[in-house]
Amino acid sequence: MPEGTWEPHEKHGRLTTVSDLAASVYAFPKQRKEPLTDAEHVRNAVARFDQVIDVSDENRDLAFANIQKAARHYGVNLSEGSWYDLGIHRRERRKAPPDAL
Repeated sequence: MPEGTWEPHEKHGRLTTVSDLAASVYAFPKQRKEPLTDAEHVRNAVARFDQVIDVSDENRDLAFANIQKAARHYGVNLSEGSWYDLGIHRRERRKAPPDAL
C-alpha cells in the first residue's frame, strides 16, 4: 500500500472555487475526486468510494491511504482496513456509462 499524499487544507474562510483546493487534499489527487477537507468529507469519501469510476487499482490504493491519513487527522474511526472492505471488489472495475461521456 502506498503512503498517503494527503495534507490538511490550511486555508480558512470561504472558498471561491473548488480550484482553490490543492490536489493534496483529495483522496484521488490526480483525478481531483473526493475532497478530504473535514471529518464529514472523510466519511462521505468512504461511503462513495465505490462510486468513483475510471480509476485504477493503484489509484484506489493511494486514495484509501489518503482517506486513512485524513481520518486520523480529523478523528474519524475507520472500521475498514483496506479499500477491498468497501465493496468495490465485488464488481468489475466500474466504467462510465457510454452516454455519460
